[in-house]
Amino acid sequence: MNKQTLKNNLSERHNSFISNMHNLTDEEFVSCKNEKWSAGQQLEHIYLSVKPVRQILGLPRFTLKLIWGKANRESKSYDELVKKYIYKLEKGGRATGRFIPKVVSIEKRDKLNVELKNEINKLNSILDKFTEEELDYYILPHPLLGKLTLREIMYFTIYHVEHHEALTKRNLIL
Repeated sequence: MNKQTLKNNLSERHNSFISNMHNLTDEEFVSCKNEKWSAGQQLEHIYLSVKPVRQILGLPRFTLKLIWGKANRESKSYDELVKKYIYKLEKGGRATGRFIPKVVSIEKRDKLNVELKNEINKLNSILDKFTEEELDYYILPHPLLGKLTLREIMYFTIYHVEHHEALTKRNLIL
């Protein structure tokens, strides 16, 4: 995916997720079944995972290179990245630490929706400042997938929200 396609997909996928969160009943938003996260916790988890990406990409490029280095391989394709993520999940990979959401009340829904939308808008603005080559040059650590290029981080961010939207829908029918 080129940068414009990445940006479009980031917006479309997150807007779909936000819309679905908005359209849930209050009960659906806060309900936890079978020890699965509520829809509200899914929303907070996505917000908690997008915000640090946006913050880190806002750092000066020399800082990115100094702290995490540069890529020593080509970026994986979207499908390859998704396959790797699914494999890690199947092997027991789960969210840890600061990415685990707390209980989310209905009162937080609108605020979280707005904050997530703002983070995606800011992330897209920051992406405008990177060249196509830089998306494949700089790397960042991912807690489950290891070192990823910026392009791969965007692939993950796109798939991640789709994954949690699907989990939310599945958990509502359990």
